[in-house]
Amino acid sequence: MNPNEHFTQLARYNVWATERLLQAIEPVSELDYRRDLRLFFKSIHGTLNHLLVGEHMLWQRRFARGESPMLALDMEVEPDRDRLAQALKGGAKVWEPLIAGWPAERFDGKLSYTSTNGQAMNLPFAATLAHVFNHGTHHRGQITAALTFLGQPAPVLDLVYFLQQKSP
Repeated sequence: MNPNEHFTQLARYNVWATERLLQAIEPVSELDYRRDLRLFFKSIHGTLNHLLVGEHMLWQRRFARGESPMLALDMEVEPDRDRLAQALKGGAKVWEPLIAGWPAERFDGKLSYTSTNGQAMNLPFAATLAHVFNHGTHHRGQITAALTFLGQPAPVLDLVYFLQQKSP
């Protein structure tokens, strides 16, 4: 599999998993949605805001435009629950066409950016892109654990289930 195909598939999985997670969160009460559940970013809402900051406002800009915004990882950029869900869905859909437009040799290069603490970074491009999708998987897992704790059904988000649904 060439790197464009591999990462495009991960981008599609990211959209699928994001949409399934957000659908599973819909019945959660506003109180439980914002409740400190002892997640790293405290609540479901805080974790979703972190995903918006990390995946879309930091990494997407680093990969797409070579920008290095200085944003706090726990910043609440969207207080409204519905607008946050829409921003996450829309941001997830940006990755596939972005990746599809890169030449294969780009994946063998480096990604240079400035970290949120001001440190210059020069990391392997493909491995760092893999981090973006792995990071989303990590935090979606935290939220599914929170749903289980709250007595809500948690969606199945494993990559293999995405592959099974999408295979002919």
